[in-house]
Amino acid sequence: MSNIHAVLSIIKWGPRRMFRAKVVFLPVLAASLILRPAVALHSSKDTQSTTDRTDYSGDASCQKCHRDIGENYHLTPHHLTSQLPTSSSVHGSFQNGANSLIIVDTKESAEPGLQFLMESKKDGLFETARSGWDSDVYQRTERIDLITGSGVRGQTYLYWQGDRLFELPVSYWSDSHRWINSPGYVDGTADFSRPVNPACLECHATYIRTLSANPATNRYDRKSLVPGISCESCHGPGANHVRQELRQETKAKEPSILNPANFSRDLQVDLCAECHNGIQREALAPAFSYIPGRPLSEYFKPLPSPAGEHPDVHGNQVGLLQRSKCYRSSAKMSCSTCHDVHTTRQSAESYSLKCLSCHNWQSCGMSKKMGHRIMNKCIDCHMPIEETNVIVSQTAGQVVHARMRNHWIKVYADVRLPESSRSAARP
Repeated sequence: MSNIHAVLSIIKWGPRRMFRAKVVFLPVLAASLILRPAVALHSSKDTQSTTDRTDYSGDASCQKCHRDIGENYHLTPHHLTSQLPTSSSVHGSFQNGANSLIIVDTKESAEPGLQFLMESKKDGLFETARSGWDSDVYQRTERIDLITGSGVRGQTYLYWQGDRLFELPVSYWSDSHRWINSPGYVDGTADFSRPVNPACLECHATYIRTLSANPATNRYDRKSLVPGISCESCHGPGANHVRQELRQETKAKEPSILNPANFSRDLQVDLCAECHNGIQREALAPAFSYIPGRPLSEYFKPLPSPAGEHPDVHGNQVGLLQRSKCYRSSAKMSCSTCHDVHTTRQSAESYSLKCLSCHNWQSCGMSKKMGHRIMNKCIDCHMPIEETNVIVSQTAGQVVHARMRNHWIKVYADVRLPESSRSAARP
């Protein structure tokens, strides 16, 4: 959120990986390329999380009857939003010449000669920070233990220290295919101390059991991790459903699995809003408590925002959609009107066809200039791609913003047509 928290920023490491540190102050921005910031949950207890998962069966049990859907879903960004590291799941290059990131190359800086090296070894993939000159060189190496981010925009990497989970200082940026400082990190420093709290993981994993009720904890039962967003994240606990199907109990009184298509429009949107409604809210329940089909207001208290504010495009897709005239004029429009979460990403042109199920392309003010070619350009003009100020990396003196599509559907006076469209419109 917008509070300022003190975190330790490691500045040098001794020969035995002992280091001295100083306190710097960082705004709590996105912890990774798509990691959500922590939300406030007031609790002083330091007890084990009691979130019950005994009724969950796992994706493998779903595959037995829903193989085609399952195989497609396992390729989607939702399912791949966290993964265990392999040479193929980590997108950045570990080849010589493309596996380093030079941050500071002068002796006058606080971290002289600071650079990062990404290495592939027999026992895993690693990030190493090095600083210093000549014989006065210090370094720290940590293993990549978990990937967050599907790679559509990028990936950020996490590492374990016992039962504590931390973020690594170097991320991968898909746009331009390069290594960058993890978003929110101070340029010119090597910080291995940023904890990963449960609210961050809640939208990047199906489940992990916390070892403390403190919402700021980063202590977990490592073996309990279920990476990615699984079937049961949207369909609810499936163990009872599996038992009924195996016993062929077709006359059960109550549905044994949840189908979001049967939810009301508001509850369908709430399901998506758990992770896609922005960061300005206060948690009312522990991470991983939400059950599909329940009002999100039971789990999160939204914080008021100015009516005229233009929300940031990162994470607030639902809030932006709800401001749209299209949404407010329809009793049925929801996220799934355009998105099928069981399939891989679609082109902007295919989404434009969704617009034409309600709108006549000839009614657009640009139709006379562009003709029928405008049928493929609805999204480009009315849902433009914008920079976000939430996911920002400062790397070697350069500022990099993630770019995401705005879900506030409206007329944008300052949007430029795509170059191909302008060319096609010329006589």
